[in-house]
Amino acid sequence: MSEGRRRRWHRYHLLGFLPTVGMLGGIVFANRVRPLVFGLPFLFAWIAAWVLATSLIMWCILRLDRAHERDSAADADAVTEPAA
Repeated sequence: MSEGRRRRWHRYHLLGFLPTVGMLGGIVFANRVRPLVFGLPFLFAWIAAWVLATSLIMWCILRLDRAHERDSAADADAVTEPAA
C-alpha cells in the first residue's frame, strides 16, 4: 500500500466480530459436556469450530478487501488517463 492511500472502513469488516461473538457469547449456551462431538466435550468442539470459522471469515474479508482495492485502483486509473 502506498503511503498516500489510506484504507477505509467497509461494512464487510463487521464480519470480524462474528468469531468474537461466536466464541465468547456462545460459551453461555454451549457450556455442557454432553453431547460428545468427535470425542470432545461440546464446549471444546464449539471453540474448535469457531477457530476454523475464524480462518474462513478472515479469508473472506481479505478477498473482499483485495477486490475492493482492485476496483478502486481501476477507477483511479480511469480518472487519471486522458480520453483519447
